[in-house]
Amino acid sequence: MPGGRLTQQERQQIALGLADSLPYAEIARRLDRPTSTITREVMRNGGPAGYRADLAHRATQQRTHRRRQSAPGAAQTPPQPYGRDADAVREFQETLTTVFMTSGLPKMMARVLGALYTTDSGSLAAAELAQRLQVSPASVSKAITSLESLELIRRQRDERRRERYVVDDELWYQSMIRSARDNDQLVQAARDGVGVLGAGTPAAIRLENIARYLDFVGESILRAAEQARGLLYTRTETTPDGPTPDHT
Repeated sequence: MPGGRLTQQERQQIALGLADSLPYAEIARRLDRPTSTITREVMRNGGPAGYRADLAHRATQQRTHRRRQSAPGAAQTPPQPYGRDADAVREFQETLTTVFMTSGLPKMMARVLGALYTTDSGSLAAAELAQRLQVSPASVSKAITSLESLELIRRQRDERRRERYVVDDELWYQSMIRSARDNDQLVQAARDGVGVLGAGTPAAIRLENIARYLDFVGESILRAAEQARGLLYTRTETTPDGPTPDHT
């Protein structure tokens, strides 16, 4: 599989693939690249409808130039523990951000989540987020408010009484539960429609099938989430500097 940055010819192939309505996975297969590389490339450069190969190539060159010209202290990726490659961490954070954007999150919210999930502590203060992402505190604050309303992050105070924003296993569990509960509303609406449209009619049968499917899936999600919570999660105590395994 080829490595390194995308070439201008590859970007032209991406543009042609998008014009033909090919999925990212198929474009990636034809270029022998990871699907995440194609997804990140498109989302960073206008999205499926606005992607232009020449503009994307020029933007990448400009970003590379800015990074090379940046002062040593202005790097967005802080020094990495455990011998990690800082450039590789930054690239992965961009990939994770793109995945969050593809799932429907706005860019700044996705960037904040990407930064939080690539820290060992799983928590950062607002000033730390602003510094890592090179954005204004106001942009961070707005993204935090939206993420908190979706229950994708939570707030906590550290020993210095600073407010920190946290991502952890419990948030994913709660997200899965909320998703399953949302299905209940769709199930009820579909079954109400059966009564309105008349049991046994084609439209009512379609709605009843939807209700049965969602009901089954919702129960399966709840059961799996509870089982996974008990079996798979390894509890850790986190500090601003990193996690401390709980061996008790």
